[in-house]
Amino acid sequence: MIKLICVGKIKEEYLSLLINDYYKRINKYHKLEIIELKDSNITEEGNLILKALKPNDYIVTLEIGGNNLSSLELSQKIDTWLANYANITFIIGGSNGIDERVLKLAKYRLSFGKNTFPHGLFRGILLEQIYRSFKILNNETYHK
Repeated sequence: MIKLICVGKIKEEYLSLLINDYYKRINKYHKLEIIELKDSNITEEGNLILKALKPNDYIVTLEIGGNNLSSLELSQKIDTWLANYANITFIIGGSNGIDERVLKLAKYRLSFGKNTFPHGLFRGILLEQIYRSFKILNNETYHK
């Protein structure tokens, strides 16, 4: 299973539509679960994230200082992770980042560049890249 743990709720309808569209698309390839957690202070957010994790999760944190990958490289990583782990869990922290206790559990730190994105838009971008990864892995037209 692929899990996406996100701090914060989506308030904008257009972003909800985007996220739901990619949720449906990804579920045609692999089971996806999106877990939304209440935004708070970084310690409380960390507590909520830690409660949502399972011992067999391969944890990928989304961080500005993480590793930048091309879409092809990300698809290869996802393929490898799925072959070796029952769950891949992507974590998008709140506006103050991700609690240090959670960061210590990360097996991979992923970045989409040094830009700051609105939370909901970034969730859509991540889901689009996961979807693109499955299209690449299945040799289907979409990726250019």
